[in-house]
Amino acid sequence: MIKVNLLPGSRGGTKRRFAFSMPARQKKGGRGGGAGNRMDPWALAAGVVLLGVLGAAGWLFTGTSGRSGDLQVQIEGAARDSVRYSELIAQATALQARRDTLAQRVALIQEIDGARYVWPHIMDEVARALPDFTWMTQMIQITPGLEPRFRIEGRAGNTFALTRFLTSLGDSPFFSEVLLVSANQISETGVGGRPEEVQQFTIEAAYRTPAPELLQLVPLFESSAAMDDALMGGR
Repeated sequence: MIKVNLLPGSRGGTKRRFAFSMPARQKKGGRGGGAGNRMDPWALAAGVVLLGVLGAAGWLFTGTSGRSGDLQVQIEGAARDSVRYSELIAQATALQARRDTLAQRVALIQEIDGARYVWPHIMDEVARALPDFTWMTQMIQITPGLEPRFRIEGRAGNTFALTRFLTSLGDSPFFSEVLLVSANQISETGVGGRPEEVQQFTIEAAYRTPAPELLQLVPLFESSAAMDDALMGGR
């Protein structure tokens, strides 16, 4: 409000004084213009919160997009690895089947090769153990396998010859479980048509693979020259 003093002063002459006074600040809650110029703190807080939410949403969107891209790359790499591993597994399965087939063939060959010399050893050892005045009438296989059991039937001139035959068979490293099944005295026609008393016997035994140190291996040919002579018929 502006005030003008129109009263004359106390010192001669007329003198006008002008006094100016600024309006007082309106109290809080008034309807003056000052209240409209102030910013509402709730609106300011809401703006800050909104900005924070928008920033967090942007950050989450950016991070999710990056992780999604990384996951896609990992999925594609895993798919390629799966195809490669499938091929490797198929190759390994084929190799395993082939190895099993070869192992079966090798086992069959080893079994055939291992049994190839069984009966030559049996015949050789029986012939070596057979004493004088003793002969065989039959020799048969009882059980199969790499260590078969066999039976010998024959005649012996006397009991001493039969005992010696049994002892020699038992001492052989190729035989085990040598057993005299039966022994009977019979009469057979001898030289000149005269009857003779002999021992009819039946023996059973089992073949066994001897220890390697008990076997003596010798070459078929002592030298290449001897081999050439044998192949050429001694010419």
